[in-house]
Amino acid sequence: MPHRFVCLAWESSMPTPVVFRGQIVFPDRIECGAIVVRDGRIAEVLADGASLPSDATIVDAGDGYLSPGFVDLHVHGGDGGDFMDGTAEAFRCALRSHARHGTTRMAITTTVARHDQILATLELTRQFRRTPEPNGARVMGAHFYGPYFRYEARGAHPGAEVRPAIQQEFDQYLEYADDLVTATVAPEIVGAKEFALACRAKGVRTNAGHSWATFDQMTEAVEWGVRHVDHLYCAMSDKTKLRQFQMYPMQGGVLEATLYYDELTTEVIADGKHLDAGLLLLALKIKGPDRLALVTDCNRALDMPDGDYMIGPLDGGEPLIKRDGVGLMPDGKALASSVEGMDHMVRTFTRMTGRPLWEVIRMASLTPARIAGRERELGSLEKGKQADVVVFDRDLNVQRVFIDGVELQLK
Repeated sequence: MPHRFVCLAWESSMPTPVVFRGQIVFPDRIECGAIVVRDGRIAEVLADGASLPSDATIVDAGDGYLSPGFVDLHVHGGDGGDFMDGTAEAFRCALRSHARHGTTRMAITTTVARHDQILATLELTRQFRRTPEPNGARVMGAHFYGPYFRYEARGAHPGAEVRPAIQQEFDQYLEYADDLVTATVAPEIVGAKEFALACRAKGVRTNAGHSWATFDQMTEAVEWGVRHVDHLYCAMSDKTKLRQFQMYPMQGGVLEATLYYDELTTEVIADGKHLDAGLLLLALKIKGPDRLALVTDCNRALDMPDGDYMIGPLDGGEPLIKRDGVGLMPDGKALASSVEGMDHMVRTFTRMTGRPLWEVIRMASLTPARIAGRERELGSLEKGKQADVVVFDRDLNVQRVFIDGVELQLK
């Protein structure tokens, strides 16, 4: 009799399943069906018309879509907050704002800054990874991004703190290795090899970015373990840039090496401002949807009005202007990151390239999850994975967002 009582008590405490019903975006197709979620994970994926658990809470997408939550590997802030501000409030603002645009997991991306400022952001990354913002995107860890750039390729980052990779300094950053998703370095700077090998030893994935490396230098970087290249076409060398150093024979740079090496994955900012359709299609044709991710590279101006802002910390960052749907340098002659969320990137890439929606969403979910080493848990609506689900209307506007099967309050 006591055993029967325990069994009944356990049965009564089982959580109510949540069932998502509608057009499901899988990695290779879109198909009507239902997703059964229990305990924050996908328990079953059912065909259209299959019987559903009688006690389930139903979430119906209507004529819209059920998509995996987006995974953003390169994002600086939003809703007025930059992660480099070094405050919990800036983190909360940015995490909530990107959740409103369908991002459920992200890598907190740093900027060129002082040593103490970078450490402060890494510490907050650790805190928010362990104790998430309830109504915001979840923190996978940090994308250590700057200060190890080439000065001339720094783009919108402040120049004063660009510096070589010195072991005494980067050893302190790598004390946060368990909270680092990836780390960027320009392969040609002093200390780049030592930094890349130290990252590799700690299990931190290494990127090349903000670099004027030659093809040969990129070949060396691949040998060190570099496996990803930041924002393709942007802040990188190519044969034209490098011709100022060597007139003949012309030599390839970061761009050509990225397209050549199958070992290298990469990413594009598909906001319709950074790259035209031809460049997006070229990248996709050569790299394919499993080695090309969508990123936002979004600054603090997401969901904010046009005007003057700062990329990086308020103390020592670089001024930018939000205008015409993009970030611009104050003189208006160069871009300064994006001001859009991942839903905009998906809509824009789909519209500009004509690629199938399932393929584009894969590039914003499963592909970045794989690049981050999280594809077994995240990135697709498959049995056993964490139930990060975004409900879109038929025009790909975000309607509802769920993380681990729990709905976020989007404000």
